[in-house]
Amino acid sequence: NIFKMQKEKHELIEMFGIHFEHQYNIAPLAARILGVLIVDGCKSGLTFEELVVKMKASKSSISTNLNLLQKMKLIDYFTLTGDRKKYFKAAPLSQRLKNYLNLIDNEKILIEKVIDFREKNSSCKQENINLQNSYAYKEHILKVEELLISSIDKFKEIEIQNQQIK
Repeated sequence: NIFKMQKEKHELIEMFGIHFEHQYNIAPLAARILGVLIVDGCKSGLTFEELVVKMKASKSSISTNLNLLQKMKLIDYFTLTGDRKKYFKAAPLSQRLKNYLNLIDNEKILIEKVIDFREKNSSCKQENINLQNSYAYKEHILKVEELLISSIDKFKEIEIQNQQIK
């Protein structure tokens, strides 16, 4: 039933919106635009005009939020030969996961500095416990990095296959 499917789609977009608001600390409109692009724009992308209509928001609000999402590398756009419109899509999952990988790289630098500092300056039992926690955290970060790299490679393969289908 079409009504049920539309209701389910709306709920899914809203769930994405709430999730992205918290995950990326972005405005509700930006979060819902990303949700709409994931749910509705996965095949052919959505034009600026389609987003204005779907989001029931002003052109300036849509434009501002699209620019933000592009700067954050959460969305991309493409054009078609002979068509002046931009078609917006959610960035590929492999690209979005690379954002996490950048965070992991920063965490690795930080934890190395913490470990170095604590190894040189540990002077009591509590600081030794903190050092052990730092070693465990470093081990965790390295495992997360390994898993992310593996997942990114898998998603890239899938994305390449999808490109070939067009």
